[in-house]
Amino acid sequence: MHNKTLAELSQALRNGECSSLELTQHFLTRIQQHNPTLNCCVSITEEQALEQAKAADQRIQAGTAEALTGIPLIHKDIFCTQGIKTSCGSKMLDNFIAPYNATVVEKLNAAGMVTLGKANMDEFAMGSSNETSYYGPVKNPWDTDRVPGGSSGGSAAAVAARLAPVATGTDTGGSIRQPAALCGITGLKPTYGRVSRYGMIAFASSLDQGGPMTRTAEDAALLLNSMAGFDPRDSTCMDQAVPDYTASLNKDLSGLKIGLPKEYFSHGLSAEMGAALETAIDELKKQGAEVKDISLPNTHLAVPAYYVVAPAECSSNLSRFDGVRFGYRCEAPTDLEDLYKRSRGEGFGAEVKRRIMIGAYALSAGYYDAYYLKAQQLRHLISDDFKQAFTEVDVILGPTSPTPAFNIGEKADDPVTMYLSDIYTIAVNLAGLPGMSIPAGQINGLPVGLQLIGNYFDESRLLNIAHRYQQATTWHQQTPPAFA
Repeated sequence: MHNKTLAELSQALRNGECSSLELTQHFLTRIQQHNPTLNCCVSITEEQALEQAKAADQRIQAGTAEALTGIPLIHKDIFCTQGIKTSCGSKMLDNFIAPYNATVVEKLNAAGMVTLGKANMDEFAMGSSNETSYYGPVKNPWDTDRVPGGSSGGSAAAVAARLAPVATGTDTGGSIRQPAALCGITGLKPTYGRVSRYGMIAFASSLDQGGPMTRTAEDAALLLNSMAGFDPRDSTCMDQAVPDYTASLNKDLSGLKIGLPKEYFSHGLSAEMGAALETAIDELKKQGAEVKDISLPNTHLAVPAYYVVAPAECSSNLSRFDGVRFGYRCEAPTDLEDLYKRSRGEGFGAEVKRRIMIGAYALSAGYYDAYYLKAQQLRHLISDDFKQAFTEVDVILGPTSPTPAFNIGEKADDPVTMYLSDIYTIAVNLAGLPGMSIPAGQINGLPVGLQLIGNYFDESRLLNIAHRYQQATTWHQQTPPAFA
């Protein structure tokens, strides 16, 4: 049962082959069995899940069910879930029970989905390996000595290990796509503003975007159908009609123009990774796609620009965690200043503190123009590169991550090396474009991700390409041997 995709499970529920209650109990059992090994879930909501499953079965019997009704999922612990702890992987919010649901949670609840629990994550989504969580690192199901990627590593590991059919994630600089690549699943970061950020605890407000983490492109399309849409409670959410993302999945690829940025296939890419991508490109060419070499000349500026913009926004967003209104509060403060300093000093982890301090410095008087303003100017140059590229091609293809999953602890003491893990994904967030990662091979038994980047609100095209590729390959069907 756990090896079926969302689409297959949806059909099985409609055909009466199983009930949502049976399905939910099956996945809860798998979580209880495997979560101690993987540490991918920080909360398990068994009682609520069983109640939601019973309600879903009633909808199915009454004939009012939707495509997602009765399907279990796990939410990244950055989405507020009413009555359930929402920790953001931080000691600061270890005691925070959300009083309301995020819009994404609200929409998926309305579709009849069943929440199994909350996924572990890098603290406040700051990390590329899921090692900064207050609850300890998540393990990669393909090799538990390796990282699953971050910050949505818990969601990626849960889907890869078949502890849930699908999960939600968020992507600020690659945090859906990079863990999807390292865990061998499909991850989609929609266009900025396509999915509401209301109730999604903010890291960097101009970059954050929620999206689906699934096994297949078809499943991602089904999930995005319910996640996407305008929300008046989010001022950055676009008031634009949501298409049926499943409608064009099988569209022919003849005449599709794929751009290959020379900057993505340079000396920084390993020979094995390059070979895996070439094989994938050949498959798309067989299906009628055309390939063109292009250039994104400001790609090398993406990482430095991002690591000024994102910390600046995080220093502002995280100022609300002060030990006064909610969250962690230090013991016996002597005065208000002591309360602030110790609550924040004890509540935040090292990586979060590092980024808050970098951001505060970049925004300070005398440095704003030299750092933050300059980074925003670079951001425009990067965005212009993509706009120019999309006058020549329909979609851009490249690697998702420079390497397969690395060992836990391997980069923990070198923040700059860790930041370079997102070198191929960050520019997409700076430009606000949609991007996705799909499994496209293995190196020494570890998954390799292929990244597709589309023009604004062109998620349907990305899903179409990914689906056609997955129909011709089996990489997305591979299961970590220990969790088959």
